[in-house]
Amino acid sequence: MAAPTLGSTWGPLRLGVPGLCRRRPPRGLWCARVRRLPGPPAVTRRSVTAASGPVAAGSEHYCLELLRKRDYENYLCSLLLPAESRSSAFALRAFNVELAQVKDSVSEKTTGLMRMQFWKKAVEDIYCDNPPHQPVAIELWKAVKRHNLTKRWLMKIIDEREKNLDDKAYRNIQELENYAENTQSSLLYLTLEILGIKDLHADHAASHIGKAQGIVTCLRATPYHGSRRKVFLPMDICMLHGVSQEDFLRKNRDKNMRDVIYDIASQAHLHLKHARSFHKSIPVKAFPAFLQTVSLEDYLKKIQRVDFDIFHPSLQQKNTLLPLSLYIQAWRKRY
Repeated sequence: MAAPTLGSTWGPLRLGVPGLCRRRPPRGLWCARVRRLPGPPAVTRRSVTAASGPVAAGSEHYCLELLRKRDYENYLCSLLLPAESRSSAFALRAFNVELAQVKDSVSEKTTGLMRMQFWKKAVEDIYCDNPPHQPVAIELWKAVKRHNLTKRWLMKIIDEREKNLDDKAYRNIQELENYAENTQSSLLYLTLEILGIKDLHADHAASHIGKAQGIVTCLRATPYHGSRRKVFLPMDICMLHGVSQEDFLRKNRDKNMRDVIYDIASQAHLHLKHARSFHKSIPVKAFPAFLQTVSLEDYLKKIQRVDFDIFHPSLQQKNTLLPLSLYIQAWRKRY
């Protein structure tokens, strides 16, 4: 099939019963749930400077290196945040990396649950002003102290990652979006707090960008998961096009497979469009929190160019111009 042009002519799918209708414009996307603005956390006011010195410097470097090695795109995005916000953003993203690594680094679910329990206890201790002696936890504590970060968003990320240890495919696209909302969108809500932003329009944009991030991440990881004989793409879309998990394990590249990827990618594209519809209503100082849209759009354009062949080798290549693209977008104050 011929690949449609990304943009207004790339019509996103419509959500409905019994499934998703491909290549038909939607009647509307359900609005992102607006979060309530957080109140001050119940922590003591011990100065963060008490954690300064060689140990603290080492923990900050640990977070930066962890992010650079494991989440390079968000490492670049964090570098473009205001100077006073960067170390907190590195801590937040390093926290997310620590949680994301649990699923792939343990052979038994029980071990994964124990590690998640460690992070739940760590967050509780952070808000009691008694962080564990773990570099990411120390930096996260400092971020909480500086910016009064909302505990609920941190716990949501842990809870959702914990549920995801089951290694089950998403039943439908909404289930994937819920996972993305509770993980990626929660990270963006916290990033907005780091930037001092309390704005409902910014929250709406963060919700949609987080969902787009979650969907694109699921797509990008499909070849890797397939190599481990796992498939996590929404089952309802696969069933709609008559595609089985075995088709993905065998790296089938026929039209039905491409139609599945088209439908899922279209949903991510739709969320980006919705996020950008708030562009004129959002404070400009919130835009740096949303720079990850650059890499999301880059992937969606690349997958369109290869006619939605999820296994095309070009999709696994890094974009060497990404740092420049991010810098230009930050300079233009766009997302």
